[in-house]
Amino acid sequence: MAEALRDPKADWPAVDAGHPPSSGERAGPALRADPGAAVGGGAGVVRGHDAMASRNGSWHRPTPPAEAGAVQGGVRLLLRAEGAALLVFAMLAYAQLAPDQWGRFAMLLLLPDLAMLGYLAGPAIGARAYNAAHSVVGPLLLASVGFALPAKAGLLWPLAAIWLAHIGLDRMLGYGLKYGNSFGHTHLGRLGPRDPW
Repeated sequence: MAEALRDPKADWPAVDAGHPPSSGERAGPALRADPGAAVGGGAGVVRGHDAMASRNGSWHRPTPPAEAGAVQGGVRLLLRAEGAALLVFAMLAYAQLAPDQWGRFAMLLLLPDLAMLGYLAGPAIGARAYNAAHSVVGPLLLASVGFALPAKAGLLWPLAAIWLAHIGLDRMLGYGLKYGNSFGHTHLGRLGPRDPW
């Protein structure tokens, strides 16, 4: 035990030799880059059994991590399903609130996308404008004003339903809230032609 504490490699001899551990042996540390080694323009140092495996010419590269701030896999599908549910709910609410005004619904459905004009001032301002127009906070506050001012509820609640429907449609299609570095970097993943469901 004392030898293993003094020699950190003593605990995984088979891994250091470049082959997987046999029964009873434990795997060594995972591949990690040393960010401090990149100072001065050099590449990060690879540590662990992959560094040892390079002696035998076999490298095992880790799966690239998800983009920072973006969900993936089943969670991403769940969030997109929530967007679809929000769209259906908002359309059903609108059908109850303004059943004979579907023309207004169609005309105003894409109105929140005017916030993308903020990208003309740069990605950071564009992301703030887009997120302000595509967060459920806005339509819920608008609907709350309808509760506070019942005389205006007949106007405000249908508008809030249209706004929610737009947000639900965007989420269902994978258009998430934006980060300030680029339009395509969203909380639902990177937008583009290779955008996976």
